[in-house]
Amino acid sequence: MTKEKSNLVIYSTVTVAALGYFVDIYDLLLFSIIRVESLKSIGVTDPASIQDIGLSLLNWQMVGMLIGGLGWGILGDKKGRLSVLFGSIILYSLANIANGFVQTVEQYKILRFIAGIGLAGELGAGITLVSEIMSKEKRGYGTTVVASIGILGAVVAYFVSQVWDWRTAYFVGGGLGLALLVLRISVFESTMFHSVKSAMVQRGNFLQIFQTKERFYRYMKCILVGLPTWFVVGILVTLAPEFSKSFGMTDAVATGGAAIMWCYTGLTIGDFASGIMSQLVKSRKKALLFFHLFSAATIVWYLSTGDVSQDFFYFKILLIGFGVGYWAVFVTIASENFGTNLRATVTTTVPNFARGALVPITFFFKEMKDAYGIINGAYIVGSVCVVIALVVLYFLPETYGKDLNYVEE
Repeated sequence: MTKEKSNLVIYSTVTVAALGYFVDIYDLLLFSIIRVESLKSIGVTDPASIQDIGLSLLNWQMVGMLIGGLGWGILGDKKGRLSVLFGSIILYSLANIANGFVQTVEQYKILRFIAGIGLAGELGAGITLVSEIMSKEKRGYGTTVVASIGILGAVVAYFVSQVWDWRTAYFVGGGLGLALLVLRISVFESTMFHSVKSAMVQRGNFLQIFQTKERFYRYMKCILVGLPTWFVVGILVTLAPEFSKSFGMTDAVATGGAAIMWCYTGLTIGDFASGIMSQLVKSRKKALLFFHLFSAATIVWYLSTGDVSQDFFYFKILLIGFGVGYWAVFVTIASENFGTNLRATVTTTVPNFARGALVPITFFFKEMKDAYGIINGAYIVGSVCVVIALVVLYFLPETYGKDLNYVEE
């Protein structure tokens, strides 16, 4: 393959992976943006019920992502990264179109669960593919582009929700996903995967992760280091209306849509900054350490908010979004920590298990909120998440510049 053709393959792969993740994030966060509007539309009007049912639906989506992450990851190592990249797009696109037709909470639960399964495969497959086709010195730039462009999907979802009603917003997301499938012809399978496939090495055996303590601990550390992201997104930002009232804001936030938009604007900037930082300082761990410490400071600042204007409140949300904007480095670390025969399984399950951790985080938060109030409850849960992330980061191996052409025995 000529250098020009090789570069074209890399650019095409990064573009498709980035756009796929863009639509993935659009659909993933759309529910949080239209939570209040959509539930009121199907007959849920009590504010307490909207909060509880909203968290329940979010948990159904996350459980779907846990199951889907495992299935898509195994498929990616057994059949190839491309099969997951496009199979997941088809499933979540059709599921989100169907979400536009829901009439009851039970229908909503089932379809958010199915959508969650589909949404679980896109990021892991894309990051795995990009990591394997790019050089070890430059792959961090590729994964940064994928994550940064992808996260903008949440911002677009917000503006789409402002132009059209919530049902049409779901249709738009599903349509974007199906339209993306036409770009498949420009993407090729990883040569690393082909070499492992031809060598008849055991691939996609999830139980292989548990065969040694070292491998299992390495896997768990990759998951736990991302806990603060979903505490911020799933609790602090999704429940922004409830927090703004608890802060005693005169001009309280009515819905979570704008909060999600500003958070993901910060996440986009943070993802780009953390990815570039990890390349410039030649260390994934140093970049993560900086962002974890910054995140801890901004979480405390956010929870200290009193009666401030909506504009200042959204500025704080922008900063806490920036603080947890290390998703690009997070998934790159997962990809770089495991051999080719388990890489798709790990890179797909790790972010989904981190997202799925929102389920126990939510239950923990509800207990702490009932016992100590919403603000103190958030302090407690947030502190636990940040401390766990910092401790496991210390023990994580450095993976910058690591040769990925190997297998897990």
